[in-house]
Amino acid sequence: MRTEGSTEGSHDLRHHGDAEVRDDGSALVDLAVNVRADTPPPWLQERIADSLASLAAYPDGRPARAAVAARHGLPVERVLLTAGAAEAFVLLARALKVRRPVVVHPQFTEPEAALRDAGHTVDRVLLRAEDGFRLDPAAVPGDADLVIVGNPTNPTSVLHPAASLAELARPGRTLVVDEAFMDAVPGEREALAGRTDVPGLVVLRSLTKTWGLAGLRIGYVLAGPETIAELQRAQPLWPVSTPALAAAQACVEPRALAEAAHAAHRIAADRAHLVAGLREFASAGLRVAEPAEGPFVLVRLPEAAAVRGRLRDLGFAVRRGDTFPGLDEEWLRLAVRDRATVNSFLQALEQALAPTRG
Repeated sequence: MRTEGSTEGSHDLRHHGDAEVRDDGSALVDLAVNVRADTPPPWLQERIADSLASLAAYPDGRPARAAVAARHGLPVERVLLTAGAAEAFVLLARALKVRRPVVVHPQFTEPEAALRDAGHTVDRVLLRAEDGFRLDPAAVPGDADLVIVGNPTNPTSVLHPAASLAELARPGRTLVVDEAFMDAVPGEREALAGRTDVPGLVVLRSLTKTWGLAGLRIGYVLAGPETIAELQRAQPLWPVSTPALAAAQACVEPRALAEAAHAAHRIAADRAHLVAGLREFASAGLRVAEPAEGPFVLVRLPEAAAVRGRLRDLGFAVRRGDTFPGLDEEWLRLAVRDRATVNSFLQALEQALAPTRG
């Protein structure tokens, strides 16, 4: 674990998994994008479709905001609805007056990209594979006044203990925890969403991953009222569309929460199946970053770029890892899919690794 100054280097911070399945990749089996398959479900599609009758009116976010607040047991003043978590990172970068922002990597690169675009100099804390990509709170510089960390972390699939993250909080510091994938963790254990006892805490949530709403753009911020007010002032008017508001309200209702909880257990079982299959390729030098707790796994293997290309030829898209600070060209991220898809992928991986085994 080490701290690194603001040098973007060779990492393409704007590269995301959807690049793997655009254009000539659109026909591939998608293990590159971390959106749950077979979503949105029909009942959610119907709720969104019903909202189209109200498009002539300006969006009214109050009912959805109140629903999100109730879901987390918070007053509405602690909730801000956003056009996905990505908008929240832009608002944080532009609205907060910070001197030394620190991003804990490897993680989703958009927070650092947004900070850079806003003119900030960004320091990095790089977690190491040898440590299981676990965070030691002492590694974060004491004078950092903005710290951003994912939980569970994309792409490492590490779930940090809530107590360790809470140790990062201190007066004068904003602690941003990206919980975009937390609802894919059974019981949402280690979640900080809903906590009001951690000073300076900002939690980001996304509804696009579990519910397949990446094209609709909906997420939210949970934070102290003063921080929410600052972020809200940086937002344009009517930032979240009426269909997205309808989706937000629907996705935090008891029925949806029960469905998400069931899906989290299914994802955990499918992930275990994927990891067990990947371990069979240890003789080819493949290593899985474990324990994995998110709806994706990170793997390291020799000649990963070449293997990724062969997988594309065999009909599968996976996410390159070298665009994440702290990783290099030997890493790939794989989204968890159902067992039938995983079995087909493992067969393709065996073929893709054959030249490497040689």
